[in-house]
Amino acid sequence: MSRRWVHAPEGSHWGEFGPDDQRGRMNLVTPEKVLQGIAEVRHGRSFCLSLPLDVPGGQAMNPRRIAPRRYAVTRDGRSAGQQGFCWSYASEDPELTDVVNDDLVLMSLQYSTQWDSLAHVGSRFDADGDGIDEAVFYNGFRAGAEIRPAREDAAASEAHARYPEPVAGALGIERLAEHGVQGRGVLIDLAHHLGRTRQAVGYDALMRILEADRITIEPGDMVCLHTGFADTLLAMNRQPDLDVLHATGSGLDGHDRRLLDWIVDVRLACLIADNPAVELVVPKLQHPQPLRRPRLPLHEHCLFKNGIHLGELWYLTELAGWLRAHGRSRFLLTAPPLRLPGAVGSPVTPIATV
Repeated sequence: MSRRWVHAPEGSHWGEFGPDDQRGRMNLVTPEKVLQGIAEVRHGRSFCLSLPLDVPGGQAMNPRRIAPRRYAVTRDGRSAGQQGFCWSYASEDPELTDVVNDDLVLMSLQYSTQWDSLAHVGSRFDADGDGIDEAVFYNGFRAGAEIRPAREDAAASEAHARYPEPVAGALGIERLAEHGVQGRGVLIDLAHHLGRTRQAVGYDALMRILEADRITIEPGDMVCLHTGFADTLLAMNRQPDLDVLHATGSGLDGHDRRLLDWIVDVRLACLIADNPAVELVVPKLQHPQPLRRPRLPLHEHCLFKNGIHLGELWYLTELAGWLRAHGRSRFLLTAPPLRLPGAVGSPVTPIATV
């Protein structure tokens, strides 16, 4: 194995788990961490941490992402819906009693509750040390080489207009699925301390909350941030009010260097929130001189530099209420993505067990 880079980005840990690693800090979720998660199960109660996959509704929140659209599978040129009944094998043998439904779905993989793979966000960076920026991703995997665009599928275009997005040859979401996503989750209840008004949470504010709730983050923990955003969105019944949503809920301050350093130094395995981006997306910053910078600094720091998967738009409100009522913050988290080779993200139906 040889490195794909001469220079690694400042603040990165490329090569931490070997130059060919595609799992990043999920490598810290070891068998011992799985057992720690299992040890948190005392009541046998489970919480679904997913929104319905057709939430938020429409494309107002993100015009690039489309809601699930289900279609009946056709047979002999006709769909079950056109025939008005389920498939029946009686046409093949009148003695057969089976009736069958099949359908397909067209949707953006990151429309609702989701995982971001390490191929979701990279950066223009001079990894070769030759003064020329390349489009690269975690551990130096290259766009257009190891990370390739999706193929446009004729069947999908017949169902709906195509929305081509880059997908991965390397760093696809299947790497996370193959590792397995089960271990100890830790919930930080930002909404309880800060309410549901929009605010960027930096290092100082986060440390105060951890101290107030006596929360300790240990290596390999999967950290969940409850802001209340998903709960507010769910109450809108698939008619998102952008003005209300833009004023709702907190998010991490991706411009706070001490916060970014803490995320790496504490050695958490992944970072999850019930808002759309984990970090608070701020308007374009104004500078007197042009300044090269990422639009989403926490995404760059986590996905590109340090191999930390992000989970977005999870539903955490019911779990947060139960944990607080019982004086707890830890639980068993089970959240496998689809094992879909090459995908840059995946819908997920996480389960917390307490």
